[in-house]
Amino acid sequence: MPASALGLPSELALAFLAGVLLNLTPCVLPVIPLKIRTIIHHAGASPRQRVEAAVAFLAGTLLFFLAIGGAGALLHWTWGVLFQSPAIIAFLIAMMAGFAAMIFFDIDMPVPAFAYRMGGGRHMEPLISGVLAAILSTPCTGPFLGGVLAFALTQAPAVLVAVFLTIGLGLALPYVVILLHPSLLDRLPKAGEWSRRLRQALAFLLLASAVFFAGSLLSTHVTLWLWRAWAVGLAVWAGVAIVQRGTLTVRIVAISAAALGLSTAFAGGLLMLPHGGPLHWRPFTEAQLVAARRAHRPVLVEFTAAWCINCKILEKTVYVAPAVVRAAQRENLVALRVDLTRPNPAMERLLVKDGGAGLPFAEVRDPEGHMTEIFRGLFSPAALVAAIDRSASHLDMTG
Repeated sequence: MPASALGLPSELALAFLAGVLLNLTPCVLPVIPLKIRTIIHHAGASPRQRVEAAVAFLAGTLLFFLAIGGAGALLHWTWGVLFQSPAIIAFLIAMMAGFAAMIFFDIDMPVPAFAYRMGGGRHMEPLISGVLAAILSTPCTGPFLGGVLAFALTQAPAVLVAVFLTIGLGLALPYVVILLHPSLLDRLPKAGEWSRRLRQALAFLLLASAVFFAGSLLSTHVTLWLWRAWAVGLAVWAGVAIVQRGTLTVRIVAISAAALGLSTAFAGGLLMLPHGGPLHWRPFTEAQLVAARRAHRPVLVEFTAAWCINCKILEKTVYVAPAVVRAAQRENLVALRVDLTRPNPAMERLLVKDGGAGLPFAEVRDPEGHMTEIFRGLFSPAALVAAIDRSASHLDMTG
């Protein structure tokens, strides 16, 4: 069993920091509207009620990480494996669309009768918010998380579960602190029309996430029209908010939300049919690796999935960057893609064997087939260009 050079206490500290930083990843952004709603609903409550809400939120997050950590220990699941299930994705899409409607129209969350009988009705929303935040964090590997997960998957079950629980604790901490200290929000202007419009804008963010994950289940053309319908809805909502009588703040909120949402959708290529990209990706096979080695060509291997938000960010930014394209052409690079949208045991074993524990993950191999660089999570075009150049120089030094 490999031991960490840092030791378990340091790995747990990194796991905690990785959990905190997960809040900044695109995967967790969709649940921010629900978290804000939970915080606002409890901001004026008694200290005891706020403590109970904080405990419920933390419990929801830790329960999920306990479950996923146990599954990792017993079933050897990799990070994000839940999103390979169409049933789970469909359930999450329904939840996100439902929460978006609740937030947009300010509808109270329906609470099952058994929760009322147990006296926990008012804590259902923070509990579900904590669970959903934890679930939506799993398609992303943020800073430090890739290394932490690679370490955890080599450890005894108890250590692996402890690492996962520590990640969950870090993920929940910022919102627990705000729930316990609502005075941190005192500087915000009093609620009014501007806050209603802001809430509605955040509902569009949650709805966009539902559309994104729907792309894992639906055809490209259907998903394209869903994105276009979302964009039209956002534009119409912003137009109505602008022309209606309201304060300057209301109009700024509407214009900013529409400009940010529509520009992001356009820049991300969400409103047009996708294309192969300048690297001319090919599906990964062992035969492709052998052919590249025989032709003395370096190889870039990307492990990706339709539900991996960070993967899509890399594909829309790093892999199409002019410097990367020039480096790929200069070194006659072969770009291979491993699609883990659905379960693929052979490719999942390859991912773990090559040092990955979640998506996104990429590796660069030199013309002799030796792996010279790996990337976990997000990275820059400059880092990839340097890795491609090093793969060529590695051959010069060893050839």
